[in-house]
Amino acid sequence: MRVLIVEDEPYLADAIRDGLRLEAIAADIAGDGGTALELLSINDYDIAVLDRDIPGPSGDEVAERIVASGSGMPIIMLTAADRLDDKATGFEIGADDYLTKPFEMRELVLRLRALDRRRAHTRPPVRELAGLRLDPFRREVYRDGRYVALTRKQFAVLEVLVEAEGGVISAEELLERAWDENADPFTNAVRITVSALRKRLGEPWLIATVPGVGYRIDTAPDAGGRSG
Repeated sequence: MRVLIVEDEPYLADAIRDGLRLEAIAADIAGDGGTALELLSINDYDIAVLDRDIPGPSGDEVAERIVASGSGMPIIMLTAADRLDDKATGFEIGADDYLTKPFEMRELVLRLRALDRRRAHTRPPVRELAGLRLDPFRREVYRDGRYVALTRKQFAVLEVLVEAEGGVISAEELLERAWDENADPFTNAVRITVSALRKRLGEPWLIATVPGVGYRIDTAPDAGGRSG
C-alpha cells in the first residue's frame, strides 16, 4: 500500500510517515495543496490522508480534485474540528473516513487497512498462489503450511508480486509501490530485498527473475526460477 500524507505540520507529517513505515506502508508527504496535486499527478497512491486545513489549495479542494479525477482513491480526512457539521461537510465533499486530531497511530493504520480492503473488495483478503498463503491484515505468510518470518519490506515486496498472480513486475514498479518517493531510483535495494526474500521462502525458488524485465512468482516452482 502506498499513501499520500497531506499535512502542513512537519512534525506530525513525519510522525505519521514513520509510523506507517513500521507497518510496511509506504508514504509520501505533501505540506500544501499544490504539492499534493503535483504528487497525485505523477504517482499512483492507494489512499490519501488529507488534512483539511492546509495552505492552498485547501484540503477540501484537493479532495474535490481527487473525486473529480474518477480514480476512486479513498480519502481519510484529518482535522482538529470535531463538530458534526464539519464532519458532514467532509463526507459531502467526498471523504471516505474522518479522524479527529489528536489520534492514535494504531487507529489510523486500522482505518487505512479497512479502506484498502474495501477498495479491493473483489480480491480475497487472504491471497493464495503457488503454495503461498499471504494474509495482508495479519501480515503473515505461509508456504505449504510453514510459517515464513519476513521483514516489513520483504512482506511489502511479496504482497505486490502475489497480487500480480504470476505476472512480471519491474524493479521500478516494486520500488514505486513498496518504497516511497525518497528511494533512490538507482539503488540496488530491490535486488537485495528480492534475493533475501527468495531465500526466506526457501527452495524450490518461488520468485523468478525475468532478465531485463523484472520479477514474478513462479507458479510452477519445480521448474526452477532463475535467481538474481
